Amino acid sequence: MREIVLDTETTGLDPLRGDRLVEIGCVEIFNRMPTGQTYHCHINPQRDMPLEAFNVHGLSAEFLSTKPLFSEVVDAFLEFIGDAPLVIHNASFDIGFINAELDRIKRPAIPRDRLVDTLMLARRKHPGVSNRLDDLCSRYQIDNSRRTKHGALLDSELLAEVYIDLIGARQSQLILADDVPVQHTGGINDAPRRQRPAPLAPRITEADRTDHRAFVATLGDKPIWNDFLG
Repeated sequence: MREIVLDTETTGLDPLRGDRLVEIGCVEIFNRMPTGQTYHCHINPQRDMPLEAFNVHGLSAEFLSTKPLFSEVVDAFLEFIGDAPLVIHNASFDIGFINAELDRIKRPAIPRDRLVDTLMLARRKHPGVSNRLDDLCSRYQIDNSRRTKHGALLDSELLAEVYIDLIGARQSQLILADDVPVQHTGGINDAPRRQRPAPLAPRITEADRTDHRAFVATLGDKPIWNDFLG
């Protein structure tokens, strides 16, 4: 199943009071694993940048003034997300800004039934504690040391890792390895190790080995393969 992990940065907290979208970051995951495919853009909000917002993400009005308008990036953005579910932390905030921008250019809103709100998932799984993205990274031992300021693409990459742990998908992934004791602390490498009940048959035959030795013999007096053939 294809899902898109999404985050935005804005000029403030309320699109109904003139705040605008300034950055979108998306990460594609397939069957609960990141594929490496991403979408990222900065957007010219056509307005000033309040100091409070600048202190959060570090995007100045001067920097953004050279970036494209939302109307110029919307087709690429909508093509990337397609009809996939959108995984967002505090989804009502981000989708409120995206839909406000879509409304400005007379494009259909993204329906809320496409949203997977990781903040709501975290509150159900970890009630009574803070569930900010930084808190969840710490809880699941995900390295967020690069996150000195908010950034839409970096935050999407971190949220993708958090989401996989949050829904328990990492523990269900099959890892073919020797059966060794593992201390589970919730980190990226702590998924339970499982073995095949019957090992796979060797794919290299004795004839293959003989042919390889014959080939190595043609490589001169001291071919490096001799260090490995035994």
